[in-house]
Amino acid sequence: MDFLQSRNSGNSRWSLNDIPFDCIDLSLIAQDETLFFVLASASLIESGSDIYAHLLADHFSDNSEAARWLAIEWEREELQHGQALRRYIAHAWPDFDWDTTHRKFLAEYSTYCTPAMLESSRALELVARCVVETGTAALYRALHEYTDEPVLKQLTANIWSDEVRHYKHFYRYFNVYNAAEENGRWKISLTLVKRLSEIRNEDADCALRHIFAARYPDETCVSAHFQTLSGQ
Repeated sequence: MDFLQSRNSGNSRWSLNDIPFDCIDLSLIAQDETLFFVLASASLIESGSDIYAHLLADHFSDNSEAARWLAIEWEREELQHGQALRRYIAHAWPDFDWDTTHRKFLAEYSTYCTPAMLESSRALELVARCVVETGTAALYRALHEYTDEPVLKQLTANIWSDEVRHYKHFYRYFNVYNAAEENGRWKISLTLVKRLSEIRNEDADCALRHIFAARYPDETCVSAHFQTLSGQ
């Protein structure tokens, strides 16, 4: 994808202190329910990245470079994304109980993140990560272009850049492992379809359900309101 080549491939150079959360223009986002659900969902999923990072680091423990990058750089940056989004939500939608929602989400989400979810082939697990990172980068790029709120625009640009760089790392490791495994296009395609389905059915749906329950405690996830928000 062209935009993947256009982002900075250097190390992440931003921190939470670089984001002027106090300057958020609430008039531009406070009534945007769709934006709230997208950002809240992303914040929950990103904040649980350490669980998956630990699984991957163990999966690639024989590769000290990959294991170190996963356990130190990738995990740290993914968790920073979650922290930044959480802080943005706290300023923009202060009535949302993020901590309680996150605790309930994590209790369910952690049951999905087990060694059994990983591909037995390391190259195929890496190509699955590539498609996830591509989709995540596309999400933050879309948010960056969608919003007119300056602070969110800055934040999504930073996360977008990180995700593209992560993709490049996973793609490089994939090429190394697949040179030895020689997985064909059919196996790779099946892996991509499988992982995309898992993201939709587990990560995103899990986050949306818990956010909706916190936001609308008197409604259920079979309501027309939830069906509309979840795109079903």
